[in-house]
Formats: sequence, C-alpha cells, structure tokens
Amino acid sequence: MERNDVINFKALEKELQAALAADEKYKRENAAKLRAVEQRVTTYEEFRGIVLASHLKPLERKDKMRGKAIVSWNCHTTPGHTSQDEATEISQEKTLLQPETSAEFYRNWRRYLQSGPERYQVLLQLGGPKLGHLFQTDVGFGLLGELLVALADHMRPIDRVAVLGILRSLASTGRFTLNLSLLSHAEKESCRSLFQKLQAMGAPSPMKERLSQEKQGLEEQPEGPQDEERLLQELLGLYQMD
Repeated sequence: MERNDVINFKALEKELQAALAADEKYKRENAAKLRAVEQRVTTYEEFRGIVLASHLKPLERKDKMRGKAIVSWNCHTTPGHTSQDEATEISQEKTLLQPETSAEFYRNWRRYLQSGPERYQVLLQLGGPKLGHLFQTDVGFGLLGELLVALADHMRPIDRVAVLGILRSLASTGRFTLNLSLLSHAEKESCRSLFQKLQAMGAPSPMKERLSQEKQGLEEQPEGPQDEERLLQELLGLYQMD
C-alpha cells in the first residue's frame, strides 16, 4: 500500500471516543434538564446550575481525598480547556456538516463551528425543514439562544425568506415555549433585534426572493410578500415579541 492509503487507526479511535463523549454529554444534560423541570426550579440560574453539574457523581465512603491540590468542583464552568476537552479535541478540516440527529448537530455545532459567520452559513445550508426535523423532540439545553444569536448577528436582507423559514421550524419544535422562557437576557435582546431587522427589511423584491430560495434550496417557504408578512406577525406572537 502507498503511504497515503494507510489508515490512521489512532485518529479514528480518538474521533470515535470524542463522538461517544459528545453523545453522552448531550443525553446527560437533557436528562438533567427534565429533572430540573420536574423539580419546578424558580430561576434560570438554578436550572443552569443543575444542568452544568449533571456530570458530577456523589462520593462514596471508599472515596478519599489524596494530596492538597485544589481542584475546581465543576470543570465545565471554568474557562479554557479541560483535560477532557484536550483528550477529545481532534484536528479536522471544516466541511459542510450534514447531521442526521440532534445529538450529531449539537456535537458538530460545539466542536467545529466556532465563529458566528460559520454557524450562520450552516443554518442557512440546513434550512428550516431540516432543522425542524432534527429538533422535532426538543432543542438541546442552551442551543436555541445560540441559534437566535447567530441569525441576529449575521442576517442579510437577501436571506429574509430563509430566516423566516428557520424561525417557523424552530417554533414548531418540542418544548419550544420552555426553551424560549430559559433564554438569557442577552439572548432575548438578540431575538428582539432579529425581529426588528426582519420588520425593517420588509419583503424583498420577487427577484431577490427567488434568488434566495434557489441559493438555499429551501422548501415550504412563504409564497409571496403577503404570506411573508402574515408569517412574520405569527412569529412575533410565538416568540413573544408582540
């Protein structure tokens, strides 16, 4: 075999371990979120604390503290990389992501998409129908706010139709009202800014609308300016912006 044909089993093993760790983290945090809802927590900070501490396990009698090293009780709340992050970090060339499950989307979103423009482009490439299918059960903890921030910060007038379709699909996902109520103050302001931009832009010209739909390849979009405005008014109510 030529040198270029040799399979890097070590890299494949690391990637598999990273994928398993990301899936486990998603399931663990989602379970913690359900527990927090059942406990009827009263504040977002309390809810967030329960989810961020979901990886912790109670100490047993046989567990003993060794040495005097000071270690943060919750590594997931500290800035920078942790040992777990470094173990699962994989160098990979960025490609067009096509997740098949919400857990896969969550993993790719966290690992490969670091900048706002990258996240925005992926949302446009996936489109409203695909995102609605991925998150039909629920949007992962904290993810709805990040999606709205990416849309608000980078939306262009030519993408107005596509963004409306994405917002409509997200509003149809499971536990949408709950996730909306858990947005931080900054995320709510980004959501408000997004709708202000949508209102200020108005309906695009038929030519721009057709170019946007052809570029994104989206389905189930508003058929004309009047439909767009009706959808915008509906979304204002669903996102509690009215």
